[in-house]
Amino acid sequence: MDLKQIEYIVKIADEHGITRAAEKLYVTQSALTQQLLRLEKELGGQLFTRSRSDWRPTAIGEVYLECAREILRMKHRAYSRISDMVESRKGRLSIGFTPERGIRMFTMVYPAFHRAYPEVIVEPRELSVRRQQAQIARGDLDIGFQTLSEQQKTDDQYMALGREEILLAVPEGHPLAARKAPEGEDFAVVDISLLRYEPFVLMYRESTVRAIVDDLFRQAGFVPNILFETASNSTIVSMVQSRQCCGIVPYHYVRNRPEGVACFALSSRPVWDIVASYRRGSYLSDAAREFIRLAGEFWGS
Repeated sequence: MDLKQIEYIVKIADEHGITRAAEKLYVTQSALTQQLLRLEKELGGQLFTRSRSDWRPTAIGEVYLECAREILRMKHRAYSRISDMVESRKGRLSIGFTPERGIRMFTMVYPAFHRAYPEVIVEPRELSVRRQQAQIARGDLDIGFQTLSEQQKTDDQYMALGREEILLAVPEGHPLAARKAPEGEDFAVVDISLLRYEPFVLMYRESTVRAIVDDLFRQAGFVPNILFETASNSTIVSMVQSRQCCGIVPYHYVRNRPEGVACFALSSRPVWDIVASYRRGSYLSDAAREFIRLAGEFWGS
C-alpha cells in the first residue's frame, strides 16, 4: 500500500471533502481527486458519498479508513521508537490543550522543551477535552492536556499532573462577600444554597467542568438562574467583576484573587484532575515524556 495515498484518503475523511483536504496537504484538488479515483477503481467501489459541503465514508470507506488509520499509527509508533533507539531527538509531536489555561501552559513549557529537543516538530492544537479524547482515540493526537473528573475519563491512558478545586466567585458588593477570608488565608467555605436566587453565568453544557457544576446544584436542591453560558472561564470572572452575576470557576482563574471578586470554597469541596492523556497501547516517545514532565512542573508550581 502507498503510505502517501493512505494519508491523502484519511485527510479527505478528516476534512469531509476534497477542497479542504487539498489545502491542508498543499496539493491541487485535481491531483488529490486523481489519487482518490485511482484507489476507488482499484478497490471496485466508492470510498465516500459526495455532496457539495460534506463527504461521508461509505461502508467500503469505513473499512478502508479503519485499516488506514491503524497503518498510520503503526508508522508513527515505529518511527518514534526507532528515533529513541538511535537517539536522533527528531520527529513530530502533536499536543492538544484546552483554550485559555492550555495556551498559557504551552507558551511557558515550549521554550524549555525546544531547547532540549530543537529538531522535534511540535504541532499544537487548541481543543476542548472531548475533541482531544476523540482525536486520541483515533490516533490523531499524541498527547492531550486535560482537566476533568474521574467519571469523564475514557479508556485512554491518563497521567496525573495535579488536582484543582472548583470555587465560587461572587461580586465584592454582594452581601456574602463580607464572609470572605482575609488575604493570605485559605478560602472561606460557604454553602451554594445561599445563592439559590442569584443569577449565574456558567460554562457551556458540553464542557467538562459543567458536569461538576450541574451536580453541585443538584445536590443543593435548586435549578440556577442562568443569565447565559460561555466557553470562557475568564468571561465568567469578568462578569462577576462587573457585578452582573455569580460564577463557579476552577482555581486557576482566580488564583491571583482578582479585584472585585470574592472567592469561596464550596462545602462539598469539588475538585477535578489535571492530566496528560494518550492512547492506550500507543508508544510514548522520549520527547513526549519530556513535554509531560515539563507540563507537570508547570502545574505543580
